[in-house]
Amino acid sequence: MRNTQFTQISRSFVVNIPDASVWRARAQEIRPEGRAFIDGNYVGALSGRTFATVNPATGQVIAQVAECGEEDVNLAVASARKAFESGVWSRRAPAERKAVMLRFAQLMMEHREELALLESLDVGKPVANAYNGDIVSSATCIQWYGEAIDKLYGETAPAAPDMTTMIVREPLGVVAAVVPWNYPLSMASWKLGPALAAGNSVVLKPAEQSPLSAIRIAALAMEAGLPAGVLNVLPGYGETAGRALGLHMDVDAVGFTGSTAVGKLFMQYSGQSNIKRVGLECGGKSPHIVLDDCADLDAAARAVAAGIFGNSGQVCNAGSRLIVQAAVRDELLEKVAAIARELVPGDPLDPATKMGAIVSDVQHASIMSYIDAGRADGARVVAGGRAARPESGGYFIEPTVFDGVNNDMRIAREEIFGPVLSAITVDSPEEAVRVANDTIYGLAAAVWTSNVTRAQQVSRQLKAGVVWVNCFDRGTMSSPFGGFKQSGFGRDKSMHAFDKYMDWKAIWIAG
Repeated sequence: MRNTQFTQISRSFVVNIPDASVWRARAQEIRPEGRAFIDGNYVGALSGRTFATVNPATGQVIAQVAECGEEDVNLAVASARKAFESGVWSRRAPAERKAVMLRFAQLMMEHREELALLESLDVGKPVANAYNGDIVSSATCIQWYGEAIDKLYGETAPAAPDMTTMIVREPLGVVAAVVPWNYPLSMASWKLGPALAAGNSVVLKPAEQSPLSAIRIAALAMEAGLPAGVLNVLPGYGETAGRALGLHMDVDAVGFTGSTAVGKLFMQYSGQSNIKRVGLECGGKSPHIVLDDCADLDAAARAVAAGIFGNSGQVCNAGSRLIVQAAVRDELLEKVAAIARELVPGDPLDPATKMGAIVSDVQHASIMSYIDAGRADGARVVAGGRAARPESGGYFIEPTVFDGVNNDMRIAREEIFGPVLSAITVDSPEEAVRVANDTIYGLAAAVWTSNVTRAQQVSRQLKAGVVWVNCFDRGTMSSPFGGFKQSGFGRDKSMHAFDKYMDWKAIWIAG
């Protein structure tokens, strides 16, 4: 099934959006579902325990959410295994699975306002960003993988005349998808799209800070025609529900996005249990390099600012290290600082707001501690550096720019996951590459230069899974995303994502 309205919106998704008064009124009226979704039904945790999910813009509780534990994980995995083995989804005709996925994407767009509101309330991000960005990109992801279902081909291998060798791709079985809080629905869709399209059953564990949109889309998936048990959603804490999924002997694969520290735990869980397949998209400390032959410093400054202040800096591939050649340093840094000073955190439910809240009080305190550490280590704040909007009761931080940073400082080496830019001055392109690669991470990088040869050389030398030249944070569903080194392995997006959720089988037929 194809919906022309949805297709048109996904091509040009910035449309008229309700004004602030409408969003605020709806925020007062909404009653989010907080229960887990297991075997086609919303259910409470077996223990009866719940936890509060809090609006980062106000500090107020939005809803009580089921605190799932090991017993709930066992139920969800059993439901997923039963559905997989029955073949109700895994052996369903590709055209039929495709129709369900496309209907699922369409329903996400039909519930665009509701899902955008849940994302904004749960994460503190500007509702306009959720409405025109996150929800559309999530639905587009589900649609893209739905369209890919009937384009997954097998192979035949050369063999003797009396033999036929077929090489087919098969789903792994039960996939656990463990996703972060910064882009809850987008990151869930990056896992659900290929895992479901491949024919697996999925147990999705959203981050405890932002579970509401994941819980909601479970019902939309059922409405679209996904059979019971094929998608289960378990809210809960990483050290309980996440750990139980990682150690479960009947989970065949884990797709994880989050911190490097937790990614390492899932590697351990795999080795301690059934050597389940693990795909990791972890932390980053992405270098944003601007060389002295950059042709457009204004464009570079805008990209640098967007690359670190977008989503309040809570982005795994945020361009948190500005590595700039000395000849253009002063001019570029002033342009970036000027943008930072004009970017004022505001009410996420106002569509005019460009920068929202930090996801939690814990994350807010962590970011502020890094700002204090930067000052203590001798770096100089040229913009921001303070908490913002204390009267709101929420968790806001000014966009912050540090100058005089060297690559040995904590603010240059550790992932802050907040709106904090560290400017590092270098003398040459060679030094820029050396500093850029001097990190445990390797998720993304960017370089600005007008020299095509230099652009190609630097791009090849950077140890990162994604490199942008004269731009930042560009991407489509057709292009893979993932990292090198301790940023993880495996790829989200594109046809390459199927590699995490399927495996090859060789079938030899005599005669």
